Amino acid sequence: MEYSKLISVTGLPGLFELVASKNDGAIVRSLDDKATKFVSSRVHNFSHLESIEVYTEGDNVNLADVFLAMQNSSEALPNEKDAAAVKKYFEKVYPTMDFDRVYASDMKKMVKWFDVLSKNNIEIKVSEEVPEGDEEETGETPDPNKQPEEKPKVEEPVATPAVEAKPKKAKAAKAKKEEVEGEGAATESKPKAAKKAANK
Repeated sequence: MEYSKLISVTGLPGLFELVASKNDGAIVRSLDDKATKFVSSRVHNFSHLESIEVYTEGDNVNLADVFLAMQNSSEALPNEKDAAAVKKYFEKVYPTMDFDRVYASDMKKMVKWFDVLSKNNIEIKVSEEVPEGDEEETGETPDPNKQPEEKPKVEEPVATPAVEAKPKKAKAAKAKKEEVEGEGAATESKPKAAKKAANK
């Protein structure tokens, strides 16, 4: 299993291997129970681990750099539920991390993810440079509220009234035409009435 194929899915715990991409989502395999399932992109967001960056006191670093520091450290992994212990751990393992911008929840997630990588014997290695603009510049994970770019659903209903208005306009024009024709008929009937009166 390659590190470059690993993703996190908002709303779902743990890490997943990207098996296949679909237009409306992806087929993923859990690293915890090895279960494979389809995940809809309308409900969840996906983030490649390679694209995640971590805030530091200097330039942002790739999440893989933090994982490698954890791998090379002699410090034992803390209990992920103990926020104070987790922060103290990273202060020793990665002291240049910006602890004002990296939330405790992010640090806990990094500990949990690293544990999953270790148990699955996955080599922590970034395959290639992530193109500029594709990197997630966050404390650790992308904003879960951020939605994928797609056309808003409201665009379709907005266009509907305009389409429906055309037949109404045509109907109104037809009614007006009939009214004009009716007036014409009434005008033509007057001479006939006058002619009839003359015959009398």
